[in-house]
Amino acid sequence: MTSSPSARLERLALVSRIWPWLFLTALVVFFEAWSQIRVGRSFVGSLYNLQAILLAASAPLLLAIGQTFVIITAGIDLSVGFIMGLAAVCVAQFLGWGGGLHGNGVLVLVIVATIVVCLIPGWINGMLIARLGVPAFIGTLGMYGVTRGAGFLAAGSGMTVPVDHAGLAWIGTGWTPVIVTGVLLLAMHFVLSQTRFGQYTYAIGGNQQSAARAGIAVKRHLVLVYMLSAAFAAVGGIVYTARYSAGAANAGESLLLDSIAAVVIGGASLFGGTGSVIGSLIGALIIAVIQFGLIFIDVNAFWQFIAVGTVIVLSVLIDQTKDKLGNAA
Repeated sequence: MTSSPSARLERLALVSRIWPWLFLTALVVFFEAWSQIRVGRSFVGSLYNLQAILLAASAPLLLAIGQTFVIITAGIDLSVGFIMGLAAVCVAQFLGWGGGLHGNGVLVLVIVATIVVCLIPGWINGMLIARLGVPAFIGTLGMYGVTRGAGFLAAGSGMTVPVDHAGLAWIGTGWTPVIVTGVLLLAMHFVLSQTRFGQYTYAIGGNQQSAARAGIAVKRHLVLVYMLSAAFAAVGGIVYTARYSAGAANAGESLLLDSIAAVVIGGASLFGGTGSVIGSLIGALIIAVIQFGLIFIDVNAFWQFIAVGTVIVLSVLIDQTKDKLGNAA
């Protein structure tokens, strides 16, 4: 008995929604089988491997959490990589200026000050895009250059700023970066899925004009979304400095593409209106498993870029197919 066209469309639509989970499962199964056959030990059953994968995923995921909100509103934030670098340098410099003050109270003040500094480029991004009508790509690309220069200027004559603070070092030790990322991810998942702020974010991404007619303060909300993205980039920079005991202005340069890729692979549409923080988590895990897995099986590291790029294109094609299926239904 053949199924009806509508039933087939529903099955295809379901597969298009859950494909990131399926793809992540397939990757894990592949690398696990390879490891068992060739090495005789587990790939994901090893605590060291699991920690390495989660640590590799946590850095781009911190940027991707804020980027998720931006992309859902049909925007994009190209400045997060160097906002992260600016934060990495600022937290190191601020602690350095504190001299011998190593208390946790000082560390909290420094972290707050660093986030406040990084909110400024986020606010400017939002004002350029929401108030002045500058396209998100252009506005955040300009801020990419501004924060890049500001980070290197703040670093002084050196590329990195070393820091020695026991409390900060604890944030970057062991599983702590993963725990910090996990707590923030759950909090933002709640905000996006259960609060009015999240509902407004989806509404603006779906149709700005309709959202405005419904009484949503679209411009103010967009400014807040870009500030939220900057805040998560700042947290990423703080965690980077904690892990490596030094702040670098280019700390997040390589993570910009990964943050966008994680959101897109996780099911968000670049046209706005769809996406989730959990989806971005799956996207970040897919990238981390690909990167660590290829190294694990001794494949040239440059293949990582090809693999991740291919997955991004595949994600966009699946997203377009999903839209066509929705229209056909």
